[in-house]
Amino acid sequence: MELSLGLICGAGILPARMAREALRQGWRVVAFTFGDGGPGGHAERTIVSRVSEIGRVFEVLREEHVSAVLFSGRFSVRDLFQAAKVDSTFVEITTRAGSLIDVSLFGVVVRMLGDLGITVLDQRSFVGDWLGGSGCWSARAPNDGEWRDIRRGLEVGRALADLRVGQTVVVRQGAVTAVEAVEGTTEAIRRGAALGGPGAVIVKAVAGDHDYRFDAPTVGPETIEAAAAGGATVVAVEANRVFILEKDETVRRADAAGIALVSVAV
Repeated sequence: MELSLGLICGAGILPARMAREALRQGWRVVAFTFGDGGPGGHAERTIVSRVSEIGRVFEVLREEHVSAVLFSGRFSVRDLFQAAKVDSTFVEITTRAGSLIDVSLFGVVVRMLGDLGITVLDQRSFVGDWLGGSGCWSARAPNDGEWRDIRRGLEVGRALADLRVGQTVVVRQGAVTAVEAVEGTTEAIRRGAALGGPGAVIVKAVAGDHDYRFDAPTVGPETIEAAAAGGATVVAVEANRVFILEKDETVRRADAAGIALVSVAV
């Protein structure tokens, strides 16, 4: 019997890549789109969905006899703040969670899916080689001063992520000019680079107990474009823990901008 996978699609290009990989692994894919991401033609059925009407998603999961769910792409807490009209399932999830912290909300969703016999899968099995090891991916390596800022950013970034605030930090000569909150990585980079000026270092770190079933931390071409526009000179990520989207294109853009792109083991 063919196994059915519910692909919960946020924004970005990850949903299409994961849908393609799921098909390769033998899954029948039913996709639910939230925002501008989608399965890229790799799903048997696609349902346009809203966070505020999450009950419909649960209904379709039952109708389609889905046995596993895979989250993919970017989801924004801002969508929860801006939801004007919500269904009873949304109210139940937020009430049981007790807050709008994504980890709390996800815990409730996992339990509700478990009650339906549905397993939530780890995203790392569906991204191919985009989760790289440690090393310098770009033509230019960081200099000594930039390495000091990278280490500073990793220290602050890990603490920030452990506190469930965000994952991205912008540092300039030891001073933290921005930390990510609900605005997301790109906006944090723009703000931090503007405050720090040319030479800013951007670092993305992950919580020690990060749950890859729910969130795939990423950098990619958009990250490099924002960094370059702000005059940043380094983008550093935790090795084996942050995905580099479209790795070849991301490295090409980093080299074109003279940005050092590195994955650092912590």
